[in-house]
Amino acid sequence: MWLFVAFLLVPLIEIGLFIQIGGWIGLWPTLGIVVLTAILGTYLVRSQGLMALDKLRGSFSRLEDPSEPLAHGAMILLAGALLLTPGFFTDAVGFALLAPPVRSSLIAYMREHIKVQRFEMGPQPDPYAQDAPRKPNDTIIDGDYHEVSNAKKPTHQGSGWTKH
Repeated sequence: MWLFVAFLLVPLIEIGLFIQIGGWIGLWPTLGIVVLTAILGTYLVRSQGLMALDKLRGSFSRLEDPSEPLAHGAMILLAGALLLTPGFFTDAVGFALLAPPVRSSLIAYMREHIKVQRFEMGPQPDPYAQDAPRKPNDTIIDGDYHEVSNAKKPTHQGSGWTKH
């Protein structure tokens, strides 16, 4: 339901802001601001996205919890989408998401409301490896096989549904 409300309200807010700001400063300055924020937003998203990617790689290499760098990266990606969308309201939200303190406070808010059940890192054991520990109820049976070819030819015409 809230998604429906967002898809309804955001365009209405954008239209209202375009009318108000366009009435104050004129058509061409309004369009110039929209294009300028898209260009500036693209540059900022690229630079902050690369920094977030470096932090994510660092957390993987140190075997730390990558959830915070992933959350920062997701918010930067959302900010980029909002900044490329023409409009003043979406630009304001996009630029706010590019501010690290805003992202950090949103992450802190999400940590209070989202409970992580389990988190594991590192290589997972291969259950099919030769030295893999066996559980008491494993039903794996080791065996050898050899292919047997049936040289017998069919005595009837095929239905066309199978290959011979």
